[in-house]
Amino acid sequence: MKKLSVLFLGMVLLAGCGETSSTRKPEKEDVLKSLRLANDYFMEKWSDPGEAIPYPSRKRNYETNVWTRAYYYEGLIDLWEIDPQQRYLDYALEWGNKHDWKLRGTKNGWKTRNADNQCAGQAYLYLYQLDPEKPERYIVNIKTSIDSMMITDKIDDWHWIDAVQMAMPIFAQLGNITGDTAYYERAYEMYNYTKTRHGANGLYNPEDRLWWRDGDFDPPYKEPNGKDCYWSRGNGWIVVAMVRMLELLPEDEPHRAEYAKMLVDMCGALKEVQREDGFWNVSLHDPDNYGGKELTGTAMFIYGMAYGVNTGLLDAAQYEPVIYKAWNAMVKDCLHPNGFLGYVQGSGKEPKEAQPVTYDREPDFDDFGLGAFLMAGTEIYKMK
Repeated sequence: MKKLSVLFLGMVLLAGCGETSSTRKPEKEDVLKSLRLANDYFMEKWSDPGEAIPYPSRKRNYETNVWTRAYYYEGLIDLWEIDPQQRYLDYALEWGNKHDWKLRGTKNGWKTRNADNQCAGQAYLYLYQLDPEKPERYIVNIKTSIDSMMITDKIDDWHWIDAVQMAMPIFAQLGNITGDTAYYERAYEMYNYTKTRHGANGLYNPEDRLWWRDGDFDPPYKEPNGKDCYWSRGNGWIVVAMVRMLELLPEDEPHRAEYAKMLVDMCGALKEVQREDGFWNVSLHDPDNYGGKELTGTAMFIYGMAYGVNTGLLDAAQYEPVIYKAWNAMVKDCLHPNGFLGYVQGSGKEPKEAQPVTYDREPDFDDFGLGAFLMAGTEIYKMK
């Protein structure tokens, strides 16, 4: 009985400290080991970074400068920052060269206003800034594409919230490279139009501190339980975009406060709807509508939260258990022994897409989920 009492007391004390095995901070070396495992699996599978991506259900192949692969390279560059292996940069440079640094869906390499097509430009611009020789070929197409938008008054291009992450950071990158603050201002104007004008009254609901994916999901559209439809990964794109803007913009840029507030407000709303197992549902306010574990939204949310803790925007005591619980769950439940990532919802725009989402099912694109995982893990690795 005495041994049982001691054991029970220890359990009580552990619960009182607010830490369990699921919320315990992972060791840095374990985080890095998981990131390397997942990334090595992918790099081995896609040893040729220019190899087209098959999409059997649509009877077509996709070029690898598509947005899904572009987002992976954002994650790879983040990984390189904490694990500076030359092979990561070589892999990214080979990818850019395979496409001659052009944007997807363009005949001349640059003529598009579509944010998905422009997404590859983020990695192109990062690689340009990393290269001491600053080869113009890395950025000529993405800069020309954005500049062709800058000479017009049109600011309503981002009518789906994914687009905010696909393209908004590019404007900040170009502002930094050129010193022209007009890029920062145009990014804000386009973002604010998405926030306040698209759909019925804008795609952001300040009451719930979450975003509708596009105008199709504005009220009176409802989930089966009668609540608004907030798609997990859609909101994840906004979280990532806010982090990227805060990372990129100068400290005195006037719109930083807006982006910081948005990140803090969203993280507060997301914290309230985390699942007991650490994940987030694909439908944030209706856990029974395709409820289950899902990696991409989960990874994006904790990426934003970890950045918020690291920069002092978020209270560590409140958010560290949320972050660690999610990360530990992804490593335990999603990461296969060979590095494959399960529970990744495929491409789409709402909770019902690419279902069922399971441990073994391979999504239509296996790259953007890894990008989200790498970005989350690298930000967690930086936590004190």
